[in-house]
Amino acid sequence: MSTTLQPLSLIYNQKSGFHATQQEGVYEELLHVLSQHGFEIQLFEMGEIANFDQLMQQVLARHQAAQLSGVVVAAGGDGTLNAVAAKLKGTSIPMGILPLGTFNYVARLLNIPLDLIEAAHVIATGSTRAVHVAQINQHIYLNNASLGLYPLFIQKRERYNRYLGRFPLHAYTSALDVLLRDRKELKLEIEVDTKRYPLKTPLIFFGNNQLQLSEMNLRIAKAAAAGKVAGVAVAKSDKLTLFKILWQLIQGKAEQANDMYSFAAEQVVIHSKRQQLTVALDGEIVKMRPPLRISVLKNALKIKVPHAAASV
Repeated sequence: MSTTLQPLSLIYNQKSGFHATQQEGVYEELLHVLSQHGFEIQLFEMGEIANFDQLMQQVLARHQAAQLSGVVVAAGGDGTLNAVAAKLKGTSIPMGILPLGTFNYVARLLNIPLDLIEAAHVIATGSTRAVHVAQINQHIYLNNASLGLYPLFIQKRERYNRYLGRFPLHAYTSALDVLLRDRKELKLEIEVDTKRYPLKTPLIFFGNNQLQLSEMNLRIAKAAAAGKVAGVAVAKSDKLTLFKILWQLIQGKAEQANDMYSFAAEQVVIHSKRQQLTVALDGEIVKMRPPLRISVLKNALKIKVPHAAASV
């Protein structure tokens, strides 16, 4: 009796270290685990096909033509997960995760093991869970989106990572570096569920991952879990205030900061007189034209998780 194989497309970023020479044994075992559970595996390297949209069109066509929808696996960090999730949202095809990032907030929230072999077993035998995806104009974010200083933190962090290696500490050293050199203030108008307010801020941050928000001890973590747009704005841009806020973030006491305000809404719109705004989306920098319309697509993405995993 013949068995119908399910398609499994594994999308990876070579920069993440996937299929590295020193992990060749792990890589082979991972493929063995997946093939033993009736998957027909095909690998897709991000960047091998110049246009990522074209790559994902091939992947989606492969799964839509199959008798069983299978799984599309993202192997990498937040940027890789974001890129793949953006194409899978709203479809019936679940996403599997092989966590290779620095913080791995999505995997950790869903109790997906950070060990690659264990994560492969989850992809092969776990259940499918629908999770919320936040959206800002035509882009999505699984963890966070931000304007102001945070995109500068990201750019600085990537320079540290490039020359010194990828370590969580660089998230804080890059932030300190930016605070010493760059303190730019944005003049915006923010519309929170149709109520409009003027806002002068060096940083506005939106979170979709309740684990990350909980680790920052922000009450809006519960709002994010419920599918609300959850945000934080800093009200002052002087160096002393920003240093205090950074120290409170490091200590996990962000909610105690006097000049940082949190809010939650069904929709937020950011208005600006600027032609474009620099936005950090899950660690990737994007230039966007205002107004920025931010909302949450509830249960829009299916992810393979361990049985009885936490919800998003």
